[in-house]
Amino acid sequence: MNKKKILVSVISDLATDQRVIRICSTLQQMGFEVTVIARCFNNSLPLEVYPFTATRIHCFFRKGILQYAEFNTKLFLKLLISKTDLYLSNDLDTLLPNYIISQWKKKHLFYDTHEYFTGVPELSHAPIKKKTWKFLEDHIFPKLKTVYTVNESVKSAYYKEYANEIAVIRNVPATTNVKRMKLPPEWENKTILLMQGAGINEGRGGLELLEAMKHLPDHYLLVFIGSGNQWEIIGQKRAAWQLQKKVLMMGKMQPGTLKEYTRLAQIGFSLDSFEDLNCRYNLPNKIFDYIHAGVPVIATGIPEVKKIIEQYDCGSCISSSDPLLIAKTIEAMMADKPVYENYKLNCAKAARDLCWEKESAQLISIYQPYL
Repeated sequence: MNKKKILVSVISDLATDQRVIRICSTLQQMGFEVTVIARCFNNSLPLEVYPFTATRIHCFFRKGILQYAEFNTKLFLKLLISKTDLYLSNDLDTLLPNYIISQWKKKHLFYDTHEYFTGVPELSHAPIKKKTWKFLEDHIFPKLKTVYTVNESVKSAYYKEYANEIAVIRNVPATTNVKRMKLPPEWENKTILLMQGAGINEGRGGLELLEAMKHLPDHYLLVFIGSGNQWEIIGQKRAAWQLQKKVLMMGKMQPGTLKEYTRLAQIGFSLDSFEDLNCRYNLPNKIFDYIHAGVPVIATGIPEVKKIIEQYDCGSCISSSDPLLIAKTIEAMMADKPVYENYKLNCAKAARDLCWEKESAQLISIYQPYL
């Protein structure tokens, strides 16, 4: 029997895109023949070995409208000449070529919206760009037959606008046994504070967390792992504020390596703003990564994150990303050893619930009728 083919599009480099890797691996295990088309630059991380086929479109432009125009033009041509039974578009920045081609070829299109796209902070200061993306979304989203997203807040926001039936598949990791790596020499005798993620962007609290280090003793070491549009600014402020000895910046890592570093932290941070809708509706991968690593969390109390932290009592929510408030919350958490140890125990309990082994059942039910 010939396997049904699914062609998956994503604008990330795939190497660090844990959601797409998990979903495509599950679809391949179900019996589909999965091929992913992603994007890469000269300095992108190499791809690992996956159970599905992965290919990437090399792009030159990294910012502004040209990056989207270049990728989507190349993606359109790739989709046009590729043979497949089904399409899966990840986020609004791959939707247009997928929608056009799926209509032309009369093939079913699945849509995975990872966020409330038009609510990102980067668009709040760019009204023309925002109107363009919103126009595109308004004309395509209501016509989509199969849509799923990352949490109930994003689902509710889109349902109010378009009334589509939308499923929820959260960004929870699979249960794995991660070896404990040797502590780097410069990390010894330090209390490790960690903010990780490929999207340390505007509105994600990276600068505020950096500034909080001004108010903390020298035994604290803040580690950033990842990338984002605030990465260079954080690096500049780190030098200007003479925090080089208290703050380390490490680039993007393969998911397996990242998990090893996550386990070394004492506290993990997620500091999305309340102002921008995309941030307010967010439920980041890193929350679940911290929990699986047994690392208590300090996070701004946006609805979805607050729900997880309070349900499992695995950390502390704060009312804003004010640097002084962050510093005081860190000191209070580390000073109360019984409460801190209880947070760690609760992380282990939460990880047994918040795992891909359970979450993937919803994905399987969506795709099973198309096998």
